[in-house]
Amino acid sequence: MKKKKWPRRILAIFAALIILGTVFVFGADLYVKGSTSDQILSEEALKTVAGYDCILVLGCGVRDDGTPSPMLRDRLDCALALYRAGVSKKLLLTGDHGTKGYNEVGAMKRYMLEAGVPSEDLFMDHAGFSTYESIYRAKAVFQVKTPLIVTQKYHLYRALYLANALGLDARGAAAEGENYAGQTMRDLREILARDKDFLQAIFKPAPTYLGEEIPVWGDGNETNDEEFS
Repeated sequence: MKKKKWPRRILAIFAALIILGTVFVFGADLYVKGSTSDQILSEEALKTVAGYDCILVLGCGVRDDGTPSPMLRDRLDCALALYRAGVSKKLLLTGDHGTKGYNEVGAMKRYMLEAGVPSEDLFMDHAGFSTYESIYRAKAVFQVKTPLIVTQKYHLYRALYLANALGLDARGAAAEGENYAGQTMRDLREILARDKDFLQAIFKPAPTYLGEEIPVWGDGNETNDEEFS
């Protein structure tokens, strides 16, 4: 009789683990969203804000020809409008430039230069390989304390949560544009991404790269690569 109880115990343990895992996945997701929703500024509020250290633009995909994807373009357009409105004098462009053949921040800077933003106002973070690393490096490398973070709303919750955990006084501006292809799958992946960064916010691992400090109130040309030198 004792031997027959083991399968039931194993099934009970397995079921309990599934329940706990489900509670964590959706509980952490809801907590991240709920704890940061009031930090996303409305269009009306954005008309009156100023004095941020920088407008922090989070990178995403670029096309094969090196131009911004529609999602990235909307982020850049939102940040450009805020810059022109005087929200901040500096823009911190952060994204993946891990190889010569893929350069998110280069595409971002070219776009801003073509829009008339002076090069010295554009800081490039070439090692923003993830949302967590971008926020971490904004504080540790670029000495940012009060960023206005620009990305799509679904992504802002996580970015702001990480900023809070790392001690930044951050607010968010949602860059919304067209209906992006694949957004349903992106929303589902974001649930797991929020869970991952919920844990990263607890343990605060160092990013892939750090390096010397480059204060964001200085000259953005210090961050140029060969293309812009």
